[in-house]
Amino acid sequence: MFYTLMLFLSLMSCKNPSITADGILLKDKQILLVQRKNEPFKGKWALPGGFVEYGEKTEDTVVREVFEETGLKTKICGLAGVYSDPKRDPRGHTITVAYVLEITSGTLKASDDASAVKFFKVNKLPTLSFDHEIIINDAIQRFLV
Repeated sequence: MFYTLMLFLSLMSCKNPSITADGILLKDKQILLVQRKNEPFKGKWALPGGFVEYGEKTEDTVVREVFEETGLKTKICGLAGVYSDPKRDPRGHTITVAYVLEITSGTLKASDDASAVKFFKVNKLPTLSFDHEIIINDAIQRFLV
């Protein structure tokens, strides 16, 4: 009985990483970034994206989050990569799935967690939050070169 209880308690206290999805929108050698409204990295630029809700696919998350933050409807063109460095997010271990997206409709407007939204030339990026510089560089190598 004691060992069963200990096993149960150890399973209940397991930590698991959170999962996010980020969108990469490339257009005329420019990339769409959002300025973060909230901490961490408040005021810094980032890829649009956010946390996967329970029962949601990462593919649905990225389309939803990009729309919520930018006002743009998108479709997925491809997988840019999966990024899992436990230190990539100061809030804790977070894994992100990054997708390259194509704009299908909508009007560009900052909303939700974004205080501003803007296309930047890929060779003149501002200081980025999280590991988004790595993600963007990988996407440029895979999809623009």
